[in-house]
Amino acid sequence: MRVLIVDDEHLARQAMRRLLAAHPTIEIAGEAESLTEALQAIERFKPQLVFLDIELGGGDGFDVIAALETPPTVVFVTAYPQYAVEAFAVDAVDYLLKPVEPERLAESLARVERKIAKPARAAPAPIELKTPGRTILVAPADIAALRADGDFTRVLLADRPEVMIWRTLAHFESLLPSPPFLRLGRSLIVNRDRLRTIDNPSRERAQITLRGVAEPLALGRTASLRLREALAGDKPRPGL
Repeated sequence: MRVLIVDDEHLARQAMRRLLAAHPTIEIAGEAESLTEALQAIERFKPQLVFLDIELGGGDGFDVIAALETPPTVVFVTAYPQYAVEAFAVDAVDYLLKPVEPERLAESLARVERKIAKPARAAPAPIELKTPGRTILVAPADIAALRADGDFTRVLLADRPEVMIWRTLAHFESLLPSPPFLRLGRSLIVNRDRLRTIDNPSRERAQITLRGVAEPLALGRTASLRLREALAGDKPRPGL
């Protein structure tokens, strides 16, 4: 696998080189330390994978992705945990925190290999939302979240009014693809691809905002923990 390392710190690039040396299938095509150098290196080397820092000279890692019509596979490597939601929103495969542990890097490379090897999937079938007066067909990507409400489910649609459906949350869980849909507890499923921010006003609760939904959603401690574990690439803890 052809790899490019993008980081504004020389020592950080050296550390990543040493870690990658333990993986014989990895070919390090080059390095870059700024936004301009990163774009030039991607054009020159055509890497299959870019280990990308957040803070770069002349911009940041998100600017690199935004400047490319077809970005390569990206794994963010940074000292800042607060950008994880934005990273996964731009389709990053993983988000590694410095200093990177060898075991965590191995997990990330395995995830990248699975993505590269996986054939393109057909678009998911539309979901039927049946109300007493009509049936609405929506693409899964247009569903931002679902909340249980007794025997009903409130379906929060992006940039559209929510719909109340006489179906349980478990019914929709069986229909929706995972990922990007995450069950965060007994009463909530969220579409990870629509996450914008996670705010933690206290250890006991959190608040998330979703693209296309005006009002933020409140999360309890367990739901917040499960979301962060999913974003970090860990499996939810049993019993949550």
